[in-house]
Amino acid sequence: MSGTNNTLYQRTPDITVVDNRGLTVRDIAYYRHPDTVTVTDERIIQLKYNARGFMTHSADPRLSQTAQTNFMYLTDLSGNILRTLSADAGTTIALNDAAGRLLMIVSGISTNDEGHVDCSQAVTSSYKYEGNTLPGRPLSITDHVTGDIARVSERFVYAGHTETEKNVNLAGICVSHYDTAGLIHTDSVALTGMSSSVTLRLLKNADDPDTVANWQGEEMSAWNDQLAMQSYTTLTTTDASGLPLMTTDAAGNLQRMKYDVAGMLSGSWLKVKGVEKAIIQSLAYSAAGQKLREVHGNGVVTTYSYEPQTLRLMGITTARPAGHVAGAKILQDLRYEYDPVGNVLCITNDAEETRFWRNQKVVPESRYHYDSLYQLVSTTGREMANVGQQGSDLPPATVPIDNCTYTNYTRNFSYDRGGNLTQIRHSAPATNNNYTTSITISDRTNRGVLSTLTGESSEVDALFTARGVQKQLQPGQQLSWTARAELLQVAPVSRDADDNDSESYRYDGSSLRVLKVSTQKTNNSLQSKRVLYLPGLEMRSTANSSGLTEDLQVITVGEAGRAQVRMLYWERGKPADISNGQLRYSYDNLVGSTGLEVDGDGVVISQEEYYPYGGTAVWAARSAIEADYKILRYSGKERDATGLYYYGYRYYQPWAGRWLSADPAGTMDGLNLYRMVKNNPVTYTDKNGFFAEKPNGFNWVRRADGGQHNFAGMSLFSVNENLDRKAEYLKNQGVRTVIALESNNYQASKEALNKQGITFILFPINDWHAPSVNQLAAYNALVDEYSKTGKVATHCWGGMGRTGVFLASRLLHIGEENNAQNALLAARERYHDKSVEMKAQYNALARLSDSIGLEPSVKVSSLQIHWDNQHGDDGMYADPGHQNAKKYAGVDENWMRSVAVSEAGMSEGVPDYKIFSPKLALKPKPVVAPAPVMNTQNDPLEGIPPFIPKSAAAPVNKTSLWSRFTSFVSGIFRRLFSFIRRK
Repeated sequence: MSGTNNTLYQRTPDITVVDNRGLTVRDIAYYRHPDTVTVTDERIIQLKYNARGFMTHSADPRLSQTAQTNFMYLTDLSGNILRTLSADAGTTIALNDAAGRLLMIVSGISTNDEGHVDCSQAVTSSYKYEGNTLPGRPLSITDHVTGDIARVSERFVYAGHTETEKNVNLAGICVSHYDTAGLIHTDSVALTGMSSSVTLRLLKNADDPDTVANWQGEEMSAWNDQLAMQSYTTLTTTDASGLPLMTTDAAGNLQRMKYDVAGMLSGSWLKVKGVEKAIIQSLAYSAAGQKLREVHGNGVVTTYSYEPQTLRLMGITTARPAGHVAGAKILQDLRYEYDPVGNVLCITNDAEETRFWRNQKVVPESRYHYDSLYQLVSTTGREMANVGQQGSDLPPATVPIDNCTYTNYTRNFSYDRGGNLTQIRHSAPATNNNYTTSITISDRTNRGVLSTLTGESSEVDALFTARGVQKQLQPGQQLSWTARAELLQVAPVSRDADDNDSESYRYDGSSLRVLKVSTQKTNNSLQSKRVLYLPGLEMRSTANSSGLTEDLQVITVGEAGRAQVRMLYWERGKPADISNGQLRYSYDNLVGSTGLEVDGDGVVISQEEYYPYGGTAVWAARSAIEADYKILRYSGKERDATGLYYYGYRYYQPWAGRWLSADPAGTMDGLNLYRMVKNNPVTYTDKNGFFAEKPNGFNWVRRADGGQHNFAGMSLFSVNENLDRKAEYLKNQGVRTVIALESNNYQASKEALNKQGITFILFPINDWHAPSVNQLAAYNALVDEYSKTGKVATHCWGGMGRTGVFLASRLLHIGEENNAQNALLAARERYHDKSVEMKAQYNALARLSDSIGLEPSVKVSSLQIHWDNQHGDDGMYADPGHQNAKKYAGVDENWMRSVAVSEAGMSEGVPDYKIFSPKLALKPKPVVAPAPVMNTQNDPLEGIPPFIPKSAAAPVNKTSLWSRFTSFVSGIFRRLFSFIRRK
């Protein structure tokens, strides 16, 4: 932590200003640059709300200076957003039907400074559902681009209830999904809800970017006539918990996996053409579930070390051990240093030697410096002496690896007040490789382009569509987009008198890439390359005017520990210098970038190092041919011929440090929809092009003995637009039930989880509330029952306060902790250091501890620990305390069980939850939360019936507001009379 400048961060708190309703109206941050620590810039995010408390405006520090906004919202009476006016992504209108289902979305509307609305680029998407006599499932989605015909882009067909369909568990589920790429047909489903056989058929002429899906009419035979004859079937076999045991890809290659008793991967194998090879020989995990040691099929061993206090990754060592057939050698030895909040300060590769060149010492390490907002402002490292200026082209690989000559470089990064990267200054004095990359930012939005496209801020918006997608990549390189804002085609090389080089893409209904086709003119001949992306398989082919010249299967191993493993198998056109069936183990770093490639014999194929925002600084391989077949690079993503990196939902420009389009997840990563990972690319990573996340963000609760419980916590699941991927991740972790501590009934969240065979339980409790004992008891009864079918994850908005107190209650319930203070401290140590953020939440834990007869808990005032700065004391004026700190003498213990507390005071904490189970899930028996055991001796209110938690199986009896009010008043009078009698 020697790189931390304490003066830089002094007196720079993050301040949140709330109104009298508790709504955040200002977020204030203080900016300092390490070169000018005496200069502080106050940066304020402004938020406005309507009379009902729903947000209407948000503005960042840059746009608010000129009275502009980033977002404006119009909501209905329930708070559903009807219209979103985004400076970056244009205006979007979303309307629901009476059942709360999405009915229509209109996007691509632009509005100028005078308020004039332009719908010339608008796209209208309409959704059709089943009628009232059926479950109301979606039937079709129609997209209509202004000035074009309306096209039915997606169709959903559901299985009936015949014996044949029941035998393969298809009854009632979507079996045929006609989408923008073709047809995905589900042939059979396992009892766990996972598809066991899925078949893909592409559209006819799918390689032509002008071919657009249009599933008109109502006859499936007409739809099938639009499909190519070739089909691709993937088979999956799972165990009883839903973990995949065997997968057979569309080419017949078989992968099988083995797991330990905790459901963690312990081995995997790949069989191609009847020959099976071990991919992973063994895996060892820490008590926290982090990988400690991997032994791969090539005999290479990777070990991981972590900081005990924070569990941050401190080192990754990849080596051939003693006795290896290729000889013992350390291949990669990465060491990480962090500042106190987790920003990476230094990365050193101890496997590399320090070198000397032109009177300079070149150390194999990179160092990083940040401003007070934790934006990366400078870095030092090493690069190849011949690397040249970074652009969209990849520098040539040095062959062989040992021939590399290195020099030192320094990079400085500048940002504006809205978080836009505006300049990259590169300096390598020994080679005179000095240059500056400037990005021009619009004065009305966060849109930006290289200064080579324009140097005028007023001209930037003209280079984007109304939906915020860029229309030019480089001068002369035009970009085309689909109706769903997916990159359709780009011309890397344009010719005035001849055909352009081009690369086009096709996506499925989830906007994930299925097909890539590129054409390139070489030696007066047109060469075409095609990649079809299938589960566990990429089918890559090359053809020219004479026919097919290469037919390559790239088999992607689904489970290989931290490394990504691929096998290259040629059916035709194998290069002479590569063996058929070559295994390539790609070893990554903290943020997933592939630096080291090793073959199946444990010998290094290639090495690559990157600049912080992407771009290759060091690139060496043992042969030029093998270098051409490296696929995964920066962030573990594929680099296209354009130089763009494909992340899943967006494309990234590494030479500009910006996304090519506005964030489809909206403001999940801030008000700037083009900013890359919070301008901290060394610490954060973006998995799919949605938002920045640190690796291992999903946390299991650890046991006292260091093991791992079968329950976990997380945050922000329900409002994440990347729901399908997140739900799939949970399923792969063995989670079979998600309990949402939310008041909102998120339909998309339920559907995504149910689709993965995960039960969704909505357990309503508002933010900054302390639950009642009855709510905690009902929660633990649910976890008891649903743990029988798999692991359970709990979440609220931030994953700390509400989630923390419920997880802490779990530790009391199972007897791992014997009082509230121990449960609180255990949750903070073994789940999240901000678990249980309110004093009233601690008192709720203490009341639960009392109710089940555990030892008395200490008073909250005696705990010398941190509480939330803003809400830590909420509700304490009304909190009744607990056995060791009662505020009211002689109160009814049954009443104490029902008390929930918030800033508004006391209320009845009712465990009024709802359970949404997938149709094919193994359903547990109905849950009845047991009434806690209370000491009711000398009950001053004897005769008042105790509050009994509702059963999950029973319908909810909702009493009228009047009856609740009269019951509340009568309770007050009974307590008053009881008090008078005692006097």
